[in-house]
Amino acid sequence: MRAAPRWWSTCAAPVTAPGHRIRAAGVLGSDAMETLTPAEVAGVLGVSANKVRQLLREHRLMAVPGSGNSRIPADFLLDGAVLKHLPGLITVLKDGGYSDEEVFDWLFRADDTLPGTPVDALRGDRHTEVTRRAQALAF
Repeated sequence: MRAAPRWWSTCAAPVTAPGHRIRAAGVLGSDAMETLTPAEVAGVLGVSANKVRQLLREHRLMAVPGSGNSRIPADFLLDGAVLKHLPGLITVLKDGGYSDEEVFDWLFRADDTLPGTPVDALRGDRHTEVTRRAQALAF
């Protein structure tokens, strides 16, 4: 039997099937959410996995904090594209001093006045209200 290459981590998390559901640590009231790998997101978007990693680096897309950019919520995609107003919303919150964990928590925190979460509101085309609230939080 051949030894594993040096770059192969023997303690890495096991590979999971597409559409894996994970519990996002720190997200208030979250049950399991469906997540995708960068390769799976690339398939949905019709781009390379490197392009998806670039979107993550540029904060135009977010991965679950603590997943090492390896699990991206399926809720961030709609009709074969990244949610239209998600990159701008992430920028507003990051510019307001929010950490990645705080941005992710805010996006998935249930709000009875929306109703639902800010991500649900973005998916339902209520981006103006969500962006207004994010701008108010930033100052």
